[in-house]
Amino acid sequence: MGHILIVDDDVHIGNLLEEVLLGEGHQVSRAYSGTEVLWMLKEQTMDLVLLDLMLPGLSGEEVLERLKGIPIIIISAKTTIDHKVKLLMDGACDYITKPFDIREVAARVEVQLRTSSKSGARADNSENAKAEYILQWEDLTLNLHTYQAGVGKETVKLTKTEFAILKMLMLHPRQVITKSQLLDHISQDTPDCMESSLKVHISNLRKKLRLISEREYIEAVWGIGFKMNDAAKEPESGPL
Repeated sequence: MGHILIVDDDVHIGNLLEEVLLGEGHQVSRAYSGTEVLWMLKEQTMDLVLLDLMLPGLSGEEVLERLKGIPIIIISAKTTIDHKVKLLMDGACDYITKPFDIREVAARVEVQLRTSSKSGARADNSENAKAEYILQWEDLTLNLHTYQAGVGKETVKLTKTEFAILKMLMLHPRQVITKSQLLDHISQDTPDCMESSLKVHISNLRKKLRLISEREYIEAVWGIGFKMNDAAKEPESGPL
């Protein structure tokens, strides 16, 4: 069973979610604004957050940007596919549309808690927690606080654009990230990166990683985009 934070300023919806989750044996806490969420997570460790988007103070989108290392399920009346995709790419682990079936919410909560438990991903939510700044894929690490990458004990010097690309891929290691998605998300960190130069940046990034480990960490998926490559899987050939 987990400790779940329900974030919704609609008291009726929050009460409904709390009643069901308590009935499933979970511990439940409540927050009613984005600012309150950040304050609570400094004081307590949660296993999962159910996050509404339309909140007083900080919006749900702004809260999502500031939380690391904890599963977040968005519950919102916003239904556009583009909006859902963006939130999932920004770190949400699931998205449930209002109005919802409470049985579906309970099931999705159980799935995320089970996945988190298996991966050992129970988080220390403190803003000062070191773990929240580290992304890892096999022996490749990326420190989001110091902007350093490493393979084993070796440090890899990356440009700002290369760092932004690797960050995006490591945040979603089993997803194929399209070129347009990469450009859209890394533009926040490196607005000078254009479609014409993206191939060059990715090629240079792959070469730097390959020089240290003699293996491919980034796989080009023909006609679609890129993803992190499993060590046990031979990378598919194809142009960048």
